[in-house]
Formats: sequence, structure tokens, C-alpha cells
Amino acid sequence: DGPFGEKSYAVSIVVKLSDAVVDEITDCPTHTYFHHYRTVNAFIDRILLQAGFLLETEGYRYIPVGASQSINKDGWNYNGRYSHKKIASLAGLGGIGKNSLFLHREHGARVRLGTLFTDCPFAYEVKPYSSPCNGCNLCVEKCPSGAINGTLWQEGMDREDVFNPEKCSEYMKKAYQKNF
Repeated sequence: DGPFGEKSYAVSIVVKLSDAVVDEITDCPTHTYFHHYRTVNAFIDRILLQAGFLLETEGYRYIPVGASQSINKDGWNYNGRYSHKKIASLAGLGGIGKNSLFLHREHGARVRLGTLFTDCPFAYEVKPYSSPCNGCNLCVEKCPSGAINGTLWQEGMDREDVFNPEKCSEYMKKAYQKNF
């Protein structure tokens, strides 16, 4: 259902974040985490570009969707060009939690994502989606912004059915912007 015409195949890139960097986080993100996050995003963007170059040399077309590429449409900049989480979930790499985070089947939320759309006809296996969340509501109860609705994501749902990104962003700016 991507908005890319004949480029209807997608490749999901998943890069695990450093456990040591994530483990340093206690009550707020650290300077090291912010740097690592940006560096991993740049790494993913480079992988997408290199994969696209390779596909193009073989006669295929591609559109990379960067790791943190957001679209500012009508003053609303909380959406990307396409959902990396959805592509990674449908590829069977994990699922979307009640907290709206992608939860990798081995590494949990400690990953960053990127997506490459192409007209290269990759072989693929359709896998039924299953939520990584069980009956727990810990993320809903612990979220200081109240942005998590507690709804299980299903294909076809909007992110806002699960999570309020504006509420989260407002909280993060108020609580942490002065630190960074």
C-alpha cells in the first residue's frame, strides 16, 4: 500500500543500538545516547543509499526513506514518509507494541529502522502479524506524558489510534530540552 507506484517492494533495515549506551539511560536520555542515535541513523541512511545504488546498476529504481525523515505537512511534523515499523513488522522482524515502538523479536526496542522501496521483484514470504505485547500495561502506566493509549496495533490502524506523538513531543521538550 506504499505511495510509490511501481516501487511496491520494500526492504527493511534494522540496526541494533549499543546496549552499553542504552543502559546508561536512567531518568532521561544522555548526550551519548543522542549522539549514538544520530550516528546510527546516518549509518542506516548510508546503507539505504548504497543498496539503492546497487539496485540502480542492475536497472531497478529505488526510493530510500531515511531513518528519521519526517514530513512537515500543514505544520505537523510527527509523521515520516512511510512507517518503518509497519514494514519491519510485516517482514516478520518484530511487531509494534502498545507504546507504538517497534519491538524487534530479539533486541526489543533497542533498534533503529530504515526502509528502501524498489521495483526489484524480491521473493518474499507473507507472515501473519502477531503483537509482541501480552496482557501487560506497564508502558501505559509508566508513560509520564500520558501519550500511550494502550491499544494493540493492527494493520490498517493509524499511529494516533495507539499513541499521541504531539503529547509525547510536548512533554519531552518541556522536560528535557533545557538539558540538550
